[in-house]
Amino acid sequence: MKQTNHQFFDFLDFNTDLSLEEGVSRLWKACKPIDITKNGLGVVLTVPFQCQLLSNEITSDISISRKNYNVFLRAFGEKILRVSVGFDKEILESSPMLEMADDIKEMTLNIEKFSNEWKVKDVNGTLRAVFDLSTPEIDHWSDLLPEPEESMKATFYPDGKKAITVSAYDQFFPGRMDAMCLSFVETHGEPSKASISFHAKPDEKFVGTGERFSKMDLSGNTFQLKNQDGQGVNNKRTYKNIPFYLSSEMYGMFLHTSTYCKFSLADFSTRSVQLLVEEPVLDMFLIGEDSPDKIIYQYKKITGFPTIPPLWTYGVWMSRMTYFSEEEVNEICDRLRVEDYPCDVIHLDTGWFKTDWLCEWKFNSERFPDPTRFVSNLKKNGYRVSLWQMPYISEKAEQYEEAKANNYIGALNGELIQGGSNFSSLDYAGTIDFTYPKAVEWYKDLLRELLDMGVACIKTDFGEEIHLDANYHKMTPESLNNLYALLYQKAAFEVTKEVTGEGIVWARAGWSGCQRYPIHWGGDAAASWDGMAGSLKGGLHLGLSGFGFWSHDVPGFHGVPNFMNSVIPDDLYVRWTQFGVFTSHIRYHGTSKREPYYYPNIATTVRKWWKLRYALLPYILQESEKTTSTGFPVLRALLMHHPEDNMCWHIDDQYYFGDDFLVAPIMNSENKRDVYLPAGNWVDFFTGKKFAGEKWLKNVEFPMEDMPVWVKQNAIIPVYPEAVNCTDDMDLKKAIPIKIDTNFSGIWKQLDFI
Repeated sequence: MKQTNHQFFDFLDFNTDLSLEEGVSRLWKACKPIDITKNGLGVVLTVPFQCQLLSNEITSDISISRKNYNVFLRAFGEKILRVSVGFDKEILESSPMLEMADDIKEMTLNIEKFSNEWKVKDVNGTLRAVFDLSTPEIDHWSDLLPEPEESMKATFYPDGKKAITVSAYDQFFPGRMDAMCLSFVETHGEPSKASISFHAKPDEKFVGTGERFSKMDLSGNTFQLKNQDGQGVNNKRTYKNIPFYLSSEMYGMFLHTSTYCKFSLADFSTRSVQLLVEEPVLDMFLIGEDSPDKIIYQYKKITGFPTIPPLWTYGVWMSRMTYFSEEEVNEICDRLRVEDYPCDVIHLDTGWFKTDWLCEWKFNSERFPDPTRFVSNLKKNGYRVSLWQMPYISEKAEQYEEAKANNYIGALNGELIQGGSNFSSLDYAGTIDFTYPKAVEWYKDLLRELLDMGVACIKTDFGEEIHLDANYHKMTPESLNNLYALLYQKAAFEVTKEVTGEGIVWARAGWSGCQRYPIHWGGDAAASWDGMAGSLKGGLHLGLSGFGFWSHDVPGFHGVPNFMNSVIPDDLYVRWTQFGVFTSHIRYHGTSKREPYYYPNIATTVRKWWKLRYALLPYILQESEKTTSTGFPVLRALLMHHPEDNMCWHIDDQYYFGDDFLVAPIMNSENKRDVYLPAGNWVDFFTGKKFAGEKWLKNVEFPMEDMPVWVKQNAIIPVYPEAVNCTDDMDLKKAIPIKIDTNFSGIWKQLDFI
């Protein structure tokens, strides 16, 4: 075990052999501010920092003079406070992550100085920050231990009400600190990392931070925010890290950075939330609001809202890894129609190129002799075509020499050759450099040719990792790695919208701002109950991190234990289908057969649920509109509607689907589960049975043809009243309202065409 339970080593990442840090790394900790002045519309605080001894005990090294740095405060409207400090590095006013809403205006801040404190108020007289200059009260009787070290004591009020207090004295005694107020690490004489800690209450809960495959309440966890191939959905690796968390104390924190960071949510110290970023800048947006959705709304006003995906994207997507020819695709599409399975999208994964996995953005001319005709005929049959590709260039690719000669890729120091389908970016010779405008246009041209022939969507797979042993035009590899997903998806989204008129990608990686470019899916889940449960956890936390549209591979991506060839159990296929029906988007994909007619024992059941999906599209579209202008995702954690209910901060296997549905997927072969009904009056969507909320239903059994879904009593659910082959057959003006009142006896009776 290497854990030491010392702040120096376990959180700040110092070498446990401190002699190796001599002349390399030093820690500097904030002291009392010495000045505060106006700075434009905001204010600037002058804070001295004291170097600390290299010791297991954190103690001031008074042989080294203090250094002063500026902490900037700016108010963006009445709910957001921006707190920034740059240790000899510029604080960026803007970045690709920020897309400020037009109505976010910076407010004037004013200063009130008193002998023991400085107050910062906005132009309306609302308190936004207090800096405590007082000396801790003592009753001296012992010299056994030294006096407390000087510390910065500050409280921020992003909305004038919610107090976010810096952890000034999170310690056992002064030399044994569990968290520090504000600090930076100096490496070889230059600031290299920055850290801050906020006080956490004993019962405080935390959610968000991206696609976290963890329990709902993240307190007691430390996460490294470094995008990487998740390789499933049941570990700490994740494709989508988002430097934003939401507290049950009704505040949110967005750390504006793309560099690697560490969030310790009441873990290294149960008294503190600690942030560590691997650059000498801390730029934080603190958000205060009255409810989780309003906090996320303010976050999206900083980083951007999504546009609503087109209607056809809400239909069923059919895929597997992979289809290899026009004949194979046509056979599948025709059979789905003949056997009465409604479907809108056929996705071609890694096999449409000349060589499987060798991405050259061109159809195999033998197996797809006329791609334009192929795509056009599918469209006439009601199918849009989605295509897989990746942002890495193989040394064997047709475009490699051009990309290398024109610096369109971050080329490696030493050539690497594609090693096949081992799911690794590092098999390839270089990463497309989306920091270089000419490379962006070159990439768009590759996609434009496909989109011009009628392709509807590009799957922007991978992108969570880049070649770090490479040079990029405008950023270091370490700063680009997390941001890469945003630049990559932005390029694909923009060219798709330019050519087709419809903004959409099918994306796996993510960072702050990626929510602007839907749709994102949950990556390579195991085809198992664990994979299903992990997928839902990831989707709920992603929704709590600003993403509105999210999907997952039904019924899981890879087999267990045989990655490519394990047989999918019938009950898993049905239960995951039901989960997919009540998700913003539904796609079947995986390493083996996914088409429902290959599962004859359950084919009729699956067809029934697909038809229900299409009947629910008017409701799903209605709820999707809300995520484009509110803080609500389509698939929502219960706490978003019941933040006052402590139970809901711990439930990660149920969710709201829009405003009105409560969904509790079955994720076991026993066909049983416990269900928590939050406050309200609830009606079983399939039987019409009435239930009063704020109680548990224990060990309830649901046959495989049934699913635990409730609707709010008296809700009005718009549905489509006719069977269709695809969304092209739909005229949404035909949608009819179904009122969930005393006359409602279950949706199957209402929709007699299913």
